Amino acid sequence: MRAAAARLSGVVRATPVLTSRTLDERVGGSVFLKAECFQRTGSFKLRGAFHAVASLRPEIRAGGVIAFSSGNHAQGLARAAQLHGVGATIVMPTDAPAVKRAAAEGYGAVIVDYDRYTEDREEVGRRVLAERGGTLIPPFDHADVIAGQGTVALELIEEVGPLDVLVVCVGGGGLISGCATAAKATGDVTVIGVEPSTGDDARRSLEEGRIVTIDTPETIADGQQTTSIGALTFAVMRERVDEIVVVTDEEIRTTMRFLFERLNVVVEPSGASALAAVMAGRVDVAGRRIGVTLSGGNVGLDQFFEILGGAP
Repeated sequence: MRAAAARLSGVVRATPVLTSRTLDERVGGSVFLKAECFQRTGSFKLRGAFHAVASLRPEIRAGGVIAFSSGNHAQGLARAAQLHGVGATIVMPTDAPAVKRAAAEGYGAVIVDYDRYTEDREEVGRRVLAERGGTLIPPFDHADVIAGQGTVALELIEEVGPLDVLVVCVGGGGLISGCATAAKATGDVTVIGVEPSTGDDARRSLEEGRIVTIDTPETIADGQQTTSIGALTFAVMRERVDEIVVVTDEEIRTTMRFLFERLNVVVEPSGASALAAVMAGRVDVAGRRIGVTLSGGNVGLDQFFEILGGAP
């Protein structure tokens, strides 16, 4: 993990840790928000993408990189490829937020569309890889990606000191696998993952002891619309993640509104889900020191206000 941090030094931002007296009083603990919404490309994904691209042998990297992503990994990989002077092709769902698509294209990526509800993105990715060549950098099930994502927790703990609980959003499991690895190395930290209630494949996987695959979940948290966690992330999560809890879209909306009104911070739905679990009482935080990831802030203005239109 520290090797990944060294490789990322000067490339990614050491994002701020935010606190709120109002939030602490509401939940009864001391909450430290790791604001990856202020990261370059707008989310934590640049960490893993850059680390994976930088770890390739130069002659392999020169052939370009390919990824499948709903948006944040797309932007992270596109920027990582741009920084290395190589091409990037992104397999992206047709309903991905326009702001994420535009950003990936702005970094020079070529976008290949697919329908997330009728097509398998990994199958499409393999087809594109066969047609175009290059190296596939998956969004989560990759050791170098996981190591890069884990620097989120490493930075947080180095800045604020020991934590009792670390709460992390879960899509494919890359962020929580890396963060759990970093956190557990510092001592006795309870690591809790958070999923949308309609997409609880990670929770079911840990409960059943096998990777559970579900249909694409219908949720406003587009960054968490994965159908299963990866083989590598499953192995790490079984060993180092203590519990997975779920939140509703309404709880995510309420948390987005709270962050906007109380901390002047804009996050996307997936970026708010970890804190939503804390605010909804799904995590035991009373009298404890809690680290929470705000994993991303890539949400268009129209989408942001449309989402908040239904938030109490």
